[in-house]
Amino acid sequence: MTTRPDSLGMQEAALALPDQIEESLARDLQTDKFPDASDIDQLVVMGMGGSGIAGDIVKAIVSPRIPIPVVVSKGYECPNFVGRRTLVMVVSFSGETEETLHAATTANERDAHIFAVTCGGTLSRLAEEWQASLSLVDPAIPMPRCAVGAMSVPLLRALDSMGLIEGLKDDFEDAVTTLRNRSDRIRDGSDISRSVGESLANHIPLVYGGGALGEVAAVRFKNQLNENAKTPAFFNVMPETCHNELAGWGAAHSGEPNIVAVQLRHSYEHPRLSPRFDFNEAVAGSGKSDVINVWAEGDSELAQLFDLILVGDQTSLEVAALLGQDPGPIDVLTQLKHRLAQLSS
Repeated sequence: MTTRPDSLGMQEAALALPDQIEESLARDLQTDKFPDASDIDQLVVMGMGGSGIAGDIVKAIVSPRIPIPVVVSKGYECPNFVGRRTLVMVVSFSGETEETLHAATTANERDAHIFAVTCGGTLSRLAEEWQASLSLVDPAIPMPRCAVGAMSVPLLRALDSMGLIEGLKDDFEDAVTTLRNRSDRIRDGSDISRSVGESLANHIPLVYGGGALGEVAAVRFKNQLNENAKTPAFFNVMPETCHNELAGWGAAHSGEPNIVAVQLRHSYEHPRLSPRFDFNEAVAGSGKSDVINVWAEGDSELAQLFDLILVGDQTSLEVAALLGQDPGPIDVLTQLKHRLAQLSS
């Protein structure tokens, strides 16, 4: 791996993802406070940023297998349908996320069933006050975006415990095995993330994913490039991009291109997405733009999603190293929080 500034230990945190999943599986859940599956008509997951990705993972994995609608809510507003028969999963690593706390408070006022995942803070206190189920995350994890396993696994386990979904045990085992194999290659420098990072440094990455699984992976990839490498990056989703963004490659080739496209692929794509990816690659590559295809490993949907997440995380760390960026601190986001706090006082 490239020598890099890393004041918060982001590299080791990324490689610890399989351990993080195993540790989360071993933690106790407050199942005595869980509602019965028969009492739930909707599922809402609330969270922002590095915490909010947990909701995206849950929706991608469980929506095809669960008999109720799943909504990911990112913002101050609580969906209007939330009520007594809604399970609301509230995720905030710090326990202090302004938007999430506001929306969760509204959900509690509407008598929704609350399950909170956090390191502590205000959310932990409110969960106890509301007599809600609570799962505590290891506060030693350096940043929210490093806790993707620690925050998503309790949500999936809770749904399994309530009887809303089943069959996750084998999926978790597959994910851990797949991630360990990927981590070993990252450590010895043979993983694809190194060459992808070299291709993306000093370019604008445009990340594509296919279907629900690919969309989550693409969003995560883009966000990690933003936060870890401090570089602009963008994403889009197949097949939607074939109805609009595909046309944009025409003007993109009129000058010296500075865009590199990354197509995140997995074996659970709808079969009609493959020719769309192929065509997108042909159009994007018809000028001088590079197009990189990254295929997920693993057997289950969960394993393939986590695998693409780890590839994206590691790629962002490679880009950060090449750009001389410390991937941990994000000064501009800290400045924003201070500005908002001043406006509230």
